[in-house]
Amino acid sequence: MAGDRSRYGLLVATLGAILLAVAVFLPWYSVSFTATGISFVQQLGNQVVSQYGNSQLHSFLPGFHASIASLGGQQLAAVSAHQVLKDMNIVLLVLAALALLDALLPLVLASSVPDGAGRSLVLIGLVASGCVAFRMVDRPVPAGGLVALSLREGSWLALLGGLMMLVGGLWPRVPAPAAVSDARIESTWSGLSGWTPQG
Repeated sequence: MAGDRSRYGLLVATLGAILLAVAVFLPWYSVSFTATGISFVQQLGNQVVSQYGNSQLHSFLPGFHASIASLGGQQLAAVSAHQVLKDMNIVLLVLAALALLDALLPLVLASSVPDGAGRSLVLIGLVASGCVAFRMVDRPVPAGGLVALSLREGSWLALLGGLMMLVGGLWPRVPAPAAVSDARIESTWSGLSGWTPQG
C-alpha cells in the first residue's frame, strides 16, 4: 500500500518555486561587445571625426580606438529574463505560482499530506526546467550582432529552481504505517533466539 506524500518533497518543491520566481528578476545574461561591434563603433568614430572633427578631435581618435578595443569580451551590462524574455518570463512566473499552490496548500490545510498532493509538480518542474534550459542554449540574439550575451547566475538559479520542483514531485512517499501483528513479532523473535513464547 502506497503511503502519503512526503512533506520534505513538497518543501523542496516550494523552495524551488520561490527560487524560480526570484531568478526571473536576477541577471540572466551579461552583455559584451563582439568583434563586429567594436569594429562598428571604431568606424563610427572615424566617420564622426572626419566629418565634424578638428585637429584636437583627430588626436583623440587613437586613444578612442584603443579604449573601445579594450572593451572586447568585457561585460558592459547585465539583463534579466524579465527584461529580455517578455513571454518566457510570464510563463516561468505562472509555473512558479502553480507549483507554490500545489505544494503549499496541502502543507497548510491538511494535518497529513494527502496522496494526490503535489502530483502536478513533476510536470510543472519538467516544463520549467525545459524552458530555462532552452533559453540557456538558445540565447536571444541582439539585432546586428554588435553585442553578445553570455550566461549569468540568474539562469543557473532558475534551472536549479525548476529541477527542485521536479525532484520535489518525484520525492519518495512516506511508507504507510504497517500494522505489525504480535504473531509476526513473536515469530521473528523466535527465529532469532530459538525461544518460542508460551501463550
